Amino acid sequence: MIDLNAYLNEKRILIENALREIFISLKDVPGILKDSMEYMLFSNGKKIRPILALATCESLGKPVDNLLPFACAIEMIHTYSLIHDDLPSMDNDDFRRGKPTCHRVFGEAIAILTGDALLTEAFRIMSDSRYTEGVSPRIVKKIIFEIAKAAGAEGMVAGQAMDIMYDGREGSKSIVDYIHTHKTCALIRASVRVGAIMGGAKKRELAALTRYGECVGLAFQIVDDVLDIEGDEEIVGKKLKKDRTKQTYVKHYGLATSKLKVEKLVEEAEKCVQFLGEKAELLKGLASYIGSRNF
Repeated sequence: MIDLNAYLNEKRILIENALREIFISLKDVPGILKDSMEYMLFSNGKKIRPILALATCESLGKPVDNLLPFACAIEMIHTYSLIHDDLPSMDNDDFRRGKPTCHRVFGEAIAILTGDALLTEAFRIMSDSRYTEGVSPRIVKKIIFEIAKAAGAEGMVAGQAMDIMYDGREGSKSIVDYIHTHKTCALIRASVRVGAIMGGAKKRELAALTRYGECVGLAFQIVDDVLDIEGDEEIVGKKLKKDRTKQTYVKHYGLATSKLKVEKLVEEAEKCVQFLGEKAELLKGLASYIGSRNF
């Protein structure tokens, strides 16, 4: 029986320690930029995306040492997206993870550059032989492609653009589905796929794990939509009840249907990993955790 809370804490510490090692190697960086990068990366985030990558790899029976730099890169990309998402020109948020947002502490210009730096450094790490010498160039290339596609103009950024375009507009179910599957789900799906690729997943296994990633990714965002209505700001760590002009699942499907959708997504995610047998316990636990956080 896996102690999920202990696992999450152990892996969060592992990822943060690896990130600190990476930052020690950064020498020629202006102090304010390095401070702002560290302020956001080490600000009580749960590290769900990189943990999903590590858990997927482990569930396939493979060690995660070679995967760790890529997991760190995923967290850096996710953190950059939060910094930019919080900016006055986007969601204009004052708090993130229970602390003032990056632009509130360091100013808007430095916040933009902090996001730029984290995104770019993530790809440097993934292509730096000092971190990836134990991984075949073919796998490195494949993983970089997965992450770039998920984070770029056909993935997370596409969802963010549509989120902005339809803010304050009537929208539709198809629009909110597009936003959620791109803005949030794409990088979560890629995290699972990266773990599966490093874990040596066969074609059918990769397909099943991909669907698992899609289910938990969509569940994650729908839970966020529900928490914006019902959540506790101290627990969630950011201002709530501010998405009324946004395209949310609750807006188009209602609160009860949204919660039911989360349950169904978690159930489907659990079914997707049944092929792993006893080793499915970890991924099933993570799916349940994602679907029930702070409800």
